[in-house]
Amino acid sequence: MRLLVLSLVLLAPIAAQAEIVVPTRTIRAKEVISAADLELKPTDVADAISDPDLLIGKEARVALYPGRPIRGSDVGPPAIVDRNDLVVLVFSSQPLSITTEGRALGRGAAGDRIRVMNLSSRTTVTGRIRPDGQIEVQ
Repeated sequence: MRLLVLSLVLLAPIAAQAEIVVPTRTIRAKEVISAADLELKPTDVADAISDPDLLIGKEARVALYPGRPIRGSDVGPPAIVDRNDLVVLVFSSQPLSITTEGRALGRGAAGDRIRVMNLSSRTTVTGRIRPDGQIEVQ
């Protein structure tokens, strides 16, 4: 009898309880997330992030509310260029390199493409944001 009970216990499916990351406070869009803003909640939700290290230092794209799961599409890299910032436009084609000043018409992180107005000619161009905040125009 003991052997039968033991074998049933060992063969019974075990319910795994997963943890997800939830905010401890309301995090507004465009705010950078810190470790103090997060806690683990013992539940399992599809597409919810379960590792807080994936969120620390990221920027909220939408408002995040306490106790609600955070999905990967809710966060992104922090923006380094804001709308109306003065930026350096760089055009480089060996051996020619041209730099000028521009005004950002959008907001974005390194690698994003945004529109920028060239302040000298007043024309609008599109460029990719470099990690140093300059805009590379092709």
